[in-house]
Amino acid sequence: MGFFSEFKEFAMKGNVVDLAVGVIIGAAFGKIVSSFIEDVITPLLLKPALDAAHLSTIEQLTAFGGVKYGVFISAVINFIIVAFVLFLIIKAMNHAKKKDVAPPPPAGPTQEELLTQIRDLLKNK
Repeated sequence: MGFFSEFKEFAMKGNVVDLAVGVIIGAAFGKIVSSFIEDVITPLLLKPALDAAHLSTIEQLTAFGGVKYGVFISAVINFIIVAFVLFLIIKAMNHAKKKDVAPPPPAGPTQEELLTQIRDLLKNK
């Protein structure tokens, strides 16, 4: 088997394709979350604090002459939102899986009970 055919076989496995789709969707979701933070959260919730500091974005917050802790705060907010949304998605998927699972069939007689019945039947003959 040639190198390219092995690579094609590897790349076309279900897990690799699923991972690629997940990475692409994750990147797009990251842009949505970044826009949500910069365009919605910051203007609505942080606007008074930023105005008091004479700043327009949270990323401009600095301390000690250049430590950009505003970028870090923005990344933390970003992470919390992404983690919360993923938690909700996984919780919904787990809830849907629980509904799909059929209850186990009723338990039949145990091996000991069957052997006891066979023994009793043989005694009666």
